[in-house]
Amino acid sequence: MNIIIIEDEKPAARLLQRKVEKLGLQVNTLLHSVEEAIHWFNNNSHPDLIFLDIQLSDGLSFEIFETIEINSAVIFTTAYDEYALRAFKLNSIDYLLKPIDEEELETAVNKFKTRNSSGSKVSLDFDMIKKMLVNPIERNYKKRFTIKVGQQLKMIPLEEVECFYSENKGTYLHTLDNRNYLLDLPLEQLENELDPTDFFRVSRKFIVPLKTIKEIQLHSNSRLKVILPTYNEDEVVVARERVNEFKEWLG
Repeated sequence: MNIIIIEDEKPAARLLQRKVEKLGLQVNTLLHSVEEAIHWFNNNSHPDLIFLDIQLSDGLSFEIFETIEINSAVIFTTAYDEYALRAFKLNSIDYLLKPIDEEELETAVNKFKTRNSSGSKVSLDFDMIKKMLVNPIERNYKKRFTIKVGQQLKMIPLEEVECFYSENKGTYLHTLDNRNYLLDLPLEQLENELDPTDFFRVSRKFIVPLKTIKEIQLHSNSRLKVILPTYNEDEVVVARERVNEFKEWLG
């Protein structure tokens, strides 16, 4: 099976390669830009499967498909939230949200294997997907949380949230007055209900708002450590594969 990865961040590409190869598959080629990918496709046999980042350093990866007709199966790797990705669902395309979870990666690969063994092909409407991502439909994000405390309901406005975190399969809201409240939804779902302009998922465990970041320190393995006003139960560390995106988010 011939597999390639198209990802502009080389450390992220190598990390994904290691995860794919842990599943017993061989990644043959790593490509890092639209221009490099177009040149490669013009001079090589097209692969069975492409892991494709949407936003590359020199443009959207859809430009590759606008230039060259490619019939390979595609698994998108992206930081776009699931709301913007409904176009992918309409096209029956597999996708993985960054940071990439190994179990989700294995599920996506197994779907590809099943589809590939049956000989079924997916017709990809890249034009529609591109429009969906460039011009997403306006949506309303959460402004407050209603939490059960004993026999009462407590309203917590978003302005009082210091961070969100997961622990022991639970999701918690931590407030600026140093209190923790259990939420009834997973961190993955919560991430999609928060305005990405104001909130960033720094790792699989933490989502932080821009306004509560007191300090950012250098950490081990090219990572960053976020200091918050009151939360000190664990280190809030930006995952290495999210550092560049985090810096862009900070502006």
